[in-house]
Amino acid sequence: MEKTYFNFREWSTTTRKSHEKPLHDKVWRLFDVFAAIFALIISLPILLTIATTIKSENWKAPIFFKQKRVGKDGKTFYMYKFRSMYVDAEAQLAKLQAQNEMDGHMFKMKDDPRITRVGKWIRKTSLDEFPQFINILKGDMSFVGPRPPLTSEYANYSNRDKKRLLVTPGCTGLWQVSGRNNLTFSEMITLDLQYIEKRSITFNIKILLLTFKEFTSKGNGM
Repeated sequence: MEKTYFNFREWSTTTRKSHEKPLHDKVWRLFDVFAAIFALIISLPILLTIATTIKSENWKAPIFFKQKRVGKDGKTFYMYKFRSMYVDAEAQLAKLQAQNEMDGHMFKMKDDPRITRVGKWIRKTSLDEFPQFINILKGDMSFVGPRPPLTSEYANYSNRDKKRLLVTPGCTGLWQVSGRNNLTFSEMITLDLQYIEKRSITFNIKILLLTFKEFTSKGNGM
């Protein structure tokens, strides 16, 4: 994990303490570690199959894609995914901004031309997210929490938006099981802040179960 990239000193001690749940965070961290190890072991055949498939499409291209994201307290880290886009995808982003289908400081495009043939499949099934188990083991992420934004997205955040990063970001969260791409950016922030206030072991497990339901429903993934 890298040093703080953005200034979080603006948050008062009172604001920070109102969101702290040390016992919950310690217990859930143990769950994250053991669950991530277990998930990596049982999914190893799937991971190898995906890696082989990506290489078969373009032998010279990397299997994994790492991207700088902003985590808890504004600290940046590299989030890992299976590569689902062409190698020059980042360079093409600026040209596609006018076709952004989501309001606020996020980019979403239904028929994104940067996505590869294999990428469409692993994105549809959310299998591209599996390498984030490594981020969980490193402590950069949790199984449940607000999704970590890009540094470019975070640079435009309001003070309210930044509050979603008072906790460790997650692979899935409340907004992913509450409408996902049908929600506006403001609604997503509201759900993330609600999660931070309500988070508990049982609430996290409920979100994981709903995520699994979404993942397996009609094979559509998340």
